[in-house]
Amino acid sequence: YARLFDPLPENLPPGFRNPPRPYVLRTLEQGRRTLQPGESWSFDLYLFDTRPPRLSGPLLASLRAVSQQGLGLGRGRAELIRADVLDFAAQPAHPLDTAAEPRILTLPLAPLREPVRRVRIRFVTPTELKQAGQIAPEADFRVLFARLRDRVSTLRALYGDGPLPVDFQALGRRAAAIRLVRSHLAAVRASRRSSRTGQVHPLGGFTGEAEYEGDLGEFLPFLRAGWWTGVGRQTVWGKGAIQTEVLDPRP
Repeated sequence: YARLFDPLPENLPPGFRNPPRPYVLRTLEQGRRTLQPGESWSFDLYLFDTRPPRLSGPLLASLRAVSQQGLGLGRGRAELIRADVLDFAAQPAHPLDTAAEPRILTLPLAPLREPVRRVRIRFVTPTELKQAGQIAPEADFRVLFARLRDRVSTLRALYGDGPLPVDFQALGRRAAAIRLVRSHLAAVRASRRSSRTGQVHPLGGFTGEAEYEGDLGEFLPFLRAGWWTGVGRQTVWGKGAIQTEVLDPRP
């Protein structure tokens, strides 16, 4: 329980009173949904804690127990009927075998050799980006990349192979040169209610698409990792999922 929900790593960076949890729980369905008896649904769970002992077996047992106790507003009981290991495309590859640990997906972060001049980013789930303590009004690339870089680096430092060996300030200066050339975003309102405290927490943000131009080759691996890690606030609850598409530069 402590490793997932109340982690206190020894190498916690300064300023992190509440370290990021080593998982993302995500469903792409937005809004409230009522399930009828016999109906099924699915969700994704991404684990970033790669330290031994692995957590997949105990976590699967916990999900089965929680499902039996009841989920959602009406505490409806459910049965976990299948758990699959995902591939690099985030698609089911094969059933999870609790007797053997699943292979760890390693996300490459090295800059691409081939030039990338234009990308389209789709904000799949509500996304909130903070800048200087305030919610950023638009998807400025410098802010987007800074939040994504910090999240990837912190997860790696706390639960993986250690801090990223990169020059953060130099990356930030180059990210500031990337231009936002098209944006079609819409605000989304959502919330969740804690069964433990009864408090209602907002889960809103913006969804939609934005296109960027510039020298993007070194940023693309981070953007692709953003599908798994999420970016911005409340990523543990599935916010901030982004998909990145490389576009041909316009003449």
